[in-house]
Amino acid sequence: MAAPEGDDKAAVAAALAGRQAGFTALMDAHRDAVFRMVRGHLGNEADALDVTQESFVAAFLALRRYDPTRPFRGWILRIALNKCHDWARRRKVRRFFAFALPIEEAASVADEGYDPEQALASRGEVERIHADIAALPASLKEPLLLCALEGLSQEEAAAILGISRKAVETRIYRARRHLAHWNGSGNSDPGDGDPWRA
Repeated sequence: MAAPEGDDKAAVAAALAGRQAGFTALMDAHRDAVFRMVRGHLGNEADALDVTQESFVAAFLALRRYDPTRPFRGWILRIALNKCHDWARRRKVRRFFAFALPIEEAASVADEGYDPEQALASRGEVERIHADIAALPASLKEPLLLCALEGLSQEEAAAILGISRKAVETRIYRARRHLAHWNGSGNSDPGDGDPWRA
């Protein structure tokens, strides 16, 4: 549950004045929401903890650019989404260079990929759901996480993502349809076009 906007404004003002209590209040109010959204995006708890921390560091460094007329929760979630995108790009680069190494050196590079079959076998239903959501393309995953997990309205999610409310609604529908199809509990209509398109 988001903190009242007045509490956030007071905490931001305290943080900008250099008072630790302001930073602490913002972290306490929004850390769980950021972590849930990031974990849903990445599908991995350890990575999500790192990215959550990076998100708050970036937010606090940029706090003077925060517009206090807008909800702090939306602002920090937008930063966290950007950090998720940065993490995904870094992961691709690391994997590329791991493959580029001589084979004897590449063997010692950890594979940071997330194997959904391992999740099914060893981590149970909750981990399988996280893996399925993480495997969705960002355009479908992000509206789903913001609305279904964080309880934001479609209008709030649209403002964070910079798209229309109708696009949010469509992408959530497509994400849910795809998850249902993966889990064998729904049907995809072969005449409905590309399920990844939003």
